[in-house]
Amino acid sequence: MNCKVCRKEKIVAKILGVCKDCILNFEKETRPYIEKAHKESREPFKLPSFPCSGKEGIKCKICANECKIPENEMGFCGLRKNEKGVLKGPSYKSAKVSWYLDPLPTNCVADWVCPAGTGCGYPEYAYKPGPEYGYYNLAVFFHACSLNCLFCQNWHFRKLTLEHKTESIENFLNTLNPKISCICYFGGDPSPQLPFAIKASSEALKNKKNRILRICWETNGLMNKNMLKKVIELSLISGGCIKFDLKTWNENLHIALTGISNKKILENFAFVAEYIKERPQIPLLIASTLLVSGYIDEKEIDGISKFIANLNPNIPYRLLAFYPHFYMRDLPLTSKELAYKCYEIAKKNGLKNVSIGNLHLLT
Repeated sequence: MNCKVCRKEKIVAKILGVCKDCILNFEKETRPYIEKAHKESREPFKLPSFPCSGKEGIKCKICANECKIPENEMGFCGLRKNEKGVLKGPSYKSAKVSWYLDPLPTNCVADWVCPAGTGCGYPEYAYKPGPEYGYYNLAVFFHACSLNCLFCQNWHFRKLTLEHKTESIENFLNTLNPKISCICYFGGDPSPQLPFAIKASSEALKNKKNRILRICWETNGLMNKNMLKKVIELSLISGGCIKFDLKTWNENLHIALTGISNKKILENFAFVAEYIKERPQIPLLIASTLLVSGYIDEKEIDGISKFIANLNPNIPYRLLAFYPHFYMRDLPLTSKELAYKCYEIAKKNGLKNVSIGNLHLLT
């Protein structure tokens, strides 16, 4: 379709109405379209369009959005409400979450470099010197998120965000059994419910006795810095991985696709990278980027991969093929040509461990 700013025919998502080039080069002109898109995508789920940032209200410090929530209003993630000057919502005792057992090795973003998929860290952090057949990952899905990705592949969680049902930390801990060798928090995203995830992980590690139990995270990286320190500690001591989904390099493009700036995400990624040297035998930090057709191209991968390589060229980086979802169902699948060009760019920029995921989706 034609971009509503430059009027040129390009790959453009109908929900946005503007092309990537205009988003990058004409911030003022494209911002109204971006704001309209996020408002429309949030209304069906009764979620705030953008994080609260007014002068009045209580600041929520759970994730890096740090919403300042006015009385009788909800924070961006839809979990916490200011009721008569008190923030009400999930805490470390309970969370809006579900979980299931996933046989190992599974299709985790890190399966090509982690202990469950490769046996790295054996025998201290892995049961086998190769793939951990016969064991399970406890996949923990949080029903809320700190971003609003218009291409979200797990968008159905939004229907659960505003429901009253929560799960207790006791129920979670009772789920654990000797055949579970890793816990992976994802969603949605763990960032808005980190108190629960941190407390549950700490208790699980206390109770594991002589068993292996890795604590892993798949996240957008929009975490409170103080809580991120605990996340790092839990993964380091258990043999787990922290997987950041670096969605874009350009800030305005990140706002267009997710509703939120990527500044704090990149800062947090760099912060985690400082700890890699403390456990070199297993990758602590892994990055991935979804190649969203029409919006994430060679230029974005060039910026992201240079950023990663400057921090540590050994950080594994996975490029993921895009499948149309949520409000970007009108976009095409990722092309093989784009995926392999991006792969070559990441390698050329110095990254030593680059992979393409979801190969079956490439056209």
